Amino acid sequence: MAQIGYTMMTEQTPPRQLVDDVVIAERVGFDYAVISDHYFPWLEEMGHAPYAWSVLGAAAVSTRRLPLMTYVTCPIMRYHPAVVAQKAATVGALSEGRFTLGLGAGENLNEHVIGHGWPPVNTRHDMFREAIEIIQELFEGGYTSYRGAHFDVDSARLFDLPDEPVPIAVAASGDQSCEIAAEYGDGLVATDPDADLVAKFVAEGGRDKPVYGQLAIAYDPDRGAAVERAHRLWRWAMAGWKVMAELPAPVNFDACAATVRPEDVAEKVPCGADVDAVVEAVRQYTDAGFTHVALVQIGHEHQNEFFDWSHRELLPALRGI
Repeated sequence: MAQIGYTMMTEQTPPRQLVDDVVIAERVGFDYAVISDHYFPWLEEMGHAPYAWSVLGAAAVSTRRLPLMTYVTCPIMRYHPAVVAQKAATVGALSEGRFTLGLGAGENLNEHVIGHGWPPVNTRHDMFREAIEIIQELFEGGYTSYRGAHFDVDSARLFDLPDEPVPIAVAASGDQSCEIAAEYGDGLVATDPDADLVAKFVAEGGRDKPVYGQLAIAYDPDRGAAVERAHRLWRWAMAGWKVMAELPAPVNFDACAATVRPEDVAEKVPCGADVDAVVEAVRQYTDAGFTHVALVQIGHEHQNEFFDWSHRELLPALRGI
């Protein structure tokens, strides 16, 4: 049976509400929770982008059983990998071992803010390998020094570690990143229900490791209102990862999505109150080999209604997959 998660979507939600929402998610029966780690929202209309790690600290001490995870953190530019290791270890300790560090090679949208430009994808993957090596070594305890092509570490040590090393799940969208995930990851993160990607991960060393996916939905008793909201806040996602990783600002995502129609979004995003539509969308992930699927409820103003519906109808139906 797949684990069904809840997404703390920082790009659409104020920070205090993110913590309140994850407490409710635990209470109504979600199996785990993930949080996005962005400097910008994809669209100005989304309206938020709080610091994910502050929210995680509050979530770690406000929940009791719910596993937590970044979905995902980029450790190659905006954050130095030694700092990512310290943050992750601290959340692991605060949560008493309930934290998984999801890592990815990043998006221009968030990383350009430090003013160093946006490297080509091959360079980003080389940086990503080094970053994971540094983080994993620091998780082992003791002093770490590292000299790489992209990163240096001088006698770093983490003094507060959880009892067990924080697991690392690695995001992948193609052959190169999938190889990195299989080599370094304790799990795979992917955005689409891509059975070929999962099979490659398994074949290259990922057998019996968790595979994490994410599904956006727009719950509303009024399907028309759900479609309108999904289009207004989620039209950026229709471009696909190859485009999304390169765009530098919300205005560029807005321009890229200018021709996306409401019906285009509704073809990809279950809208309304149709439990069967969500079950079928989740089943696409489980059929592709995913063990975990985190739901995103589009629109922060509608979380309470979503939680009530999830508790009464959706989660019981998803348990049958």
